[in-house]
This record gives sequence, C-alpha cells and structure tokens, in this order.
Amino acid sequence: MKYNQLRAMMAIAKASLTSIFRSPSAVIFSFLFPIIFILVFGFLSSSSPVIKVVFDPTSSIDNPIYQKLIEKQTIKVLSSTKEKALDELSKGHITAILKIKEIEKNSFPKYDIQITTSSAAADRIGLLQSLIQQTIAELNQQFIPDQIAYATFTKETIPGRVYRTIDFILPGQLGFSLLSAGVFGVAFIFFNLRQTLVLKRFFATPIKRTYIVFGEGLGRIIFQMITAVVILLFGHFAFKFTLINGWVTFLELIALSLIGLVIFMGFGFVVSGVAKSESTIPPFANIVTLPQFLLAGTFFPIDNFPTWLQPLCNLLPLTHLNQAMRNVAFEGAHLTDCLPQLQILLIWGIIVYAIAVKVFKWE
Repeated sequence: MKYNQLRAMMAIAKASLTSIFRSPSAVIFSFLFPIIFILVFGFLSSSSPVIKVVFDPTSSIDNPIYQKLIEKQTIKVLSSTKEKALDELSKGHITAILKIKEIEKNSFPKYDIQITTSSAAADRIGLLQSLIQQTIAELNQQFIPDQIAYATFTKETIPGRVYRTIDFILPGQLGFSLLSAGVFGVAFIFFNLRQTLVLKRFFATPIKRTYIVFGEGLGRIIFQMITAVVILLFGHFAFKFTLINGWVTFLELIALSLIGLVIFMGFGFVVSGVAKSESTIPPFANIVTLPQFLLAGTFFPIDNFPTWLQPLCNLLPLTHLNQAMRNVAFEGAHLTDCLPQLQILLIWGIIVYAIAVKVFKWE
C-alpha cells in the first residue's frame, strides 16, 4: 500500500495547530497584543500634528503669506494636480487645497486665502485655520499696525468620507502581527523540533521532508488566518474600520495577509537556521522585526519621517504590505491594483527563501 504523503502532512498540520492553541504566549501575542493596540488607538481622536495641504496651481506664491505658511513645521505642502488633490481631499488624505488670490496691490486687505476642505478633514481644518489666522496676525503687526487686515480667508467644505485613526492603525497592527508570527513562530518551532529530535524521528517514517515543512507551516498559516479574521472583524464592528467594498474587501485583505505571512515565514526559516541556541533566536528575530515595526508605517505615515530615512522605509516588505492593505480597505483598490506592492513582496520572498534553503538545518 502506497504511503499517503498528503494525509501525513495534514496530520502534522493538525498537531502543529493544536500545539499553537495550547500555547498561552502564542495566543496572547497573536490575538490580544494587536487587539490591545487597536483598543488604545481606536479610542484616540484621529487628529494629527502634520497638516497636509496642496496649493492650487493658479495660486499666488510670490507673497509673504505663502512664504510664512510653508515655513511652519506643522504644515506639509504636497504637489498634485487639481483633480488628484480633490480626490485626496474627499478621502481625508489632505486637509485642504489653498489658493492665495491677490485683491488689491495698494490697499488692504491685499489677499484673500481661499480654503477648500472636506468633511473628511473636519478634525484638522480647525488647526489649519488657526495657523492661517496666526500668519495673518503676524503680517498685520509687520506691515499694518493700525489693525487693518493684511488678508482675509474664506472656506468651502465639500463632502468626503471619514478617515478614522483605525483605518490607518489596524492594517499596520495586522501586518506586524503577521510579521511577528512568521518570524518568531517559525523560528522557535523548527529550532525546537530540531533540538528535541522530533524532526529526526520524522525521518524514520515514510513521509518526505517537504511534507514535514508544509505540514508544520500549514498549522501556523491556519492559526494566523484565524487571527487575521478576528482582528479585521473586531476592528470593523467595534470601531467602524472601513471595508469599502464589504466582503470583497474583507476577502482581499485575507488574501494579502496570506501572501505577507508566507513571505514573513521565510525570515523565520532563516532565523531558525542561523541560530546556534534558543537564546539567540530573539536577537536575530528582532533584527528582522524591530526596524519594520518602527519604520514600515505601522503607527505613523512614512512621510512623517525625515526625507533621508524614507527610502529605507520603502525597502521594507512590511511597508508594502501595509500600503496594499490600506489601499484595499479604504481606497477601494483590488489586488490587481496592488501589483507594485505585490512585486516588491515577491522579490523579498524569492530572496529570503533562497537564503532559507541555504541555511536551514534538519539536525
């Protein structure tokens, strides 16, 4: 009778999955740790110290108002076409489109600042107006101390979708949960299987080595996909995390989670191969996870970092997974629209598994 490799692999996967659920630390770090962060940030307001604005292409920029506004550290000026800026404005990605219009050269007020904002930026427009009022007050003192206004401003609000803190935080937390599970989980599992001679005992059975790896990996994948489902549903129903296309978006996020997890597991295989003892696994794993936790846009947008640091951020695989998830969840993008991010992830997958094959040890 021919030995059933697939059945043996599924038995290993079942045993691996059972052992994961019996591990308190695995459950805590996979389920509770991300949910705690979601709770913390879900109860926070979505205000941000960085106010992103776009100046209308027809706006006057050869004036003191423009110069003073762009000098303020709180304001970040982006370049964009009018059509793209309006789209970004409706989604709450920018706070306003500004247009400085000259009124009179030799009388006051000299300029009118036209502010176009959206209901999606309602939490930030107040801060922007305060900064504009502060700028006008500074110019009043500088040029016209007799209390005549140097400039005025008007505001127009267009409809927009609400962009909540949870819409940024949850994909980052889910991505980091997948990264941690893929690296730490796989590294510890295969190192312990090797140290306890479980892998050696497997060799005494007819099952092939490939199926041993797939069986153990499948157990980890099933557990983390359950984690992803719980995190997404919890965020959606508890804090109104945006799933713009409903269940279609949900399924696409699960697909992205699966892709990310498989790639991150490659890092775990590398760590388990290079680690000489169990105590060396955390340092090696942290070399992989900690920079991505801090620099991959988990808690803050990458463009908040210094310009010199952003290219490094854009090299990290977690950065592209987070971007793809946010684009799918809030922008309404589909997997086919995330090909640039998926290509980067594929390149990382090829590199890391090529290394894993070289360094992975069975005994």
